[in-house]
Amino acid sequence: MSLRSRTLYLLLALAIFLLDQASKALVARTLAVGELRRVIPGFFNLTHTRNPGAAFGLLSNSDSPWTVAFLILVSVAALALVWSLLWRGPARLAGVGLGLILGGALGNLFDRLQAGSVVDFLDFHVGGYHWPAFNLADSAIVVGAAALLAEVLRSRRRAPSEG
Repeated sequence: MSLRSRTLYLLLALAIFLLDQASKALVARTLAVGELRRVIPGFFNLTHTRNPGAAFGLLSNSDSPWTVAFLILVSVAALALVWSLLWRGPARLAGVGLGLILGGALGNLFDRLQAGSVVDFLDFHVGGYHWPAFNLADSAIVVGAAALLAEVLRSRRRAPSEG
């Protein structure tokens, strides 16, 4: 993979990081913690929550002081892995996926290092189900993981069958 391709994936990661941080700052300026604004009643709200846990509220009820340290350590390890995979020269779709994951992970890690928690604000309801609030970084990580999965499935279809 060329330096140009790597640079584009890193610029994608930087754009995700900056958009994530800007959106969280806007939410923090316009909504008090716990405040809720109905955008599409019964479907989508904006809210301001502080999540000390992982994505989508995982580990958010833990009272252990080690939770934040553990999540920071996991984030740093994941970032190192993503960086090394990105530097090896993945296929285009995988590179985009890794760039999205890198930007999202950096956004949430930055929050955790700065405040010990992450700002979540996107709040969806579907039918009677309420999805835990999340943010743009979480979205980028999920879309990036989907892109990596799509690349794996695509490469398996192209590979000659064994046997």
